[in-house]
Amino acid sequence: MVLIALTAFVAVWVVAITGFVIARNAKVTVEKVAMSLRDTDLSGLSAEDRAKRLKKLAGMLNALAYQDRRKARMDEEWNRLFKEMTDAEKAQFLEDTLPTGFKQMMTAFEEMPEEKRQKAIDEAVKRMRKAREESGDLASLDEGKKKRGEREPELTPELQEKVVKMGLNSFYKDSSAQTKAELAPFMEELQKTMESGRLFRR
Repeated sequence: MVLIALTAFVAVWVVAITGFVIARNAKVTVEKVAMSLRDTDLSGLSAEDRAKRLKKLAGMLNALAYQDRRKARMDEEWNRLFKEMTDAEKAQFLEDTLPTGFKQMMTAFEEMPEEKRQKAIDEAVKRMRKAREESGDLASLDEGKKKRGEREPELTPELQEKVVKMGLNSFYKDSSAQTKAELAPFMEELQKTMESGRLFRR
């Protein structure tokens, strides 16, 4: 009887430990996204395999918590991947990775006066810069972009003016897939800024 009970106890623990290991290995992390991103080479894949690969990558990005998602998006490998995508693939990937409430955020932005829109943009840019500084890669990122002649993902003064005057819906609708891809991290940061409610307590 004791042997049976002991065997059952061990079996339960084996199942529990196995479940824990499986769950831990299945959990999506920033590191796993980065690894999958670096392993993604679209050039040698068929159209079907490209779609499957991008869908998987989108699913991994969506599985991350906000802070981890923001960190994962800072990886410069995204620039390389977006350049490999067709416009249709970029549009689909962006659609697949739009955060919940994104369209509602754009509508709310439309209803804000221009002064509030500018404050929202300024706050979002500030939060992005702070996040990069805290991650310790701002200097290297800026230097790398200077060498390649690329602009930073934050809005330039010219784009800021367009967003403030036109609103997000018009700006986003008229933007190319490449521009939308480049601005995706900023747009998510803008959404988080507006959801925090800080702008409306000033």
